[in-house]
Amino acid sequence: MPGLTAFAGGTHSTEAARERRLCFFMITVTRFFGGRRISASCRRFLRNLAQMGVAWTISAPLALAVETAPDSIELRVRACTVCHGPEGRAAPDGYYPRIAGKPAGYLFQQLLSFRDGRRRYAPMTHLLDTLPDIYLLEMARHFAALDLPYPPPRPASASSALLERGRELVTRGDPAHDVPACNQCHGEALTGFAPAVPGLLGLPRDYLNAQLGAWRSGQRRAFAPDCMAQIAGRLSPQDIGAVAAWLSSQPLPPDTKAVRSLVRKPPMECGSFTVTEPATGR
Repeated sequence: MPGLTAFAGGTHSTEAARERRLCFFMITVTRFFGGRRISASCRRFLRNLAQMGVAWTISAPLALAVETAPDSIELRVRACTVCHGPEGRAAPDGYYPRIAGKPAGYLFQQLLSFRDGRRRYAPMTHLLDTLPDIYLLEMARHFAALDLPYPPPRPASASSALLERGRELVTRGDPAHDVPACNQCHGEALTGFAPAVPGLLGLPRDYLNAQLGAWRSGQRRAFAPDCMAQIAGRLSPQDIGAVAAWLSSQPLPPDTKAVRSLVRKPPMECGSFTVTEPATGR
């Protein structure tokens, strides 16, 4: 395996850490999501790493879990936390977002989109490719039910002018370019609109930039009519940066749950407002 020396050598470089993370991620998901025992070669690999004293805190519990783990949704979604952080609270690298407490309908739609190709990220597609709708819904409901505190936002590093432009776009929109305010669909407090519109606070600046940019470029899609693609396409790169900078610097309100009704009528039709839950099968 390329990079095995990085494991044995104990290097803490970013590349080695990413490689180790992906390695254990794949071993974990094979067991917990596939519902199958991992192969004998994978077990030998884990034992060899453990004998070398490498990542013992990860490999020893996994090696034991291969043989003795009970079947529960809590254990099966443990693979998600390799990237999304403990209990889905978000990873510290600013790339993998928080999934704990997000609306169940939103999480379900994103899992479907990764599986079916509307969103593109190879590890997620590989993870979900064979899972039926009903299983994805169970995963979504599990993380949606977690009510966990948010950390305080990082101090804003953008200029005051950029932050003010972000605030204007989020709270008032840009009528001249037919851009609605974010809080028209995501709730006045920006905590989301149940069951399928996510909150926008408590997310890293880099993640917000990446997702708005992906919608603008067509790399991310949602159920038709794809309102976010339309809106992002009307934003300049500078405006995307302003929105991301302002949102990522805002504190969460006392009640972080998604609202059940909107103060204002949504400004456009959006496929994300309609969530159809599966009865059985795919």
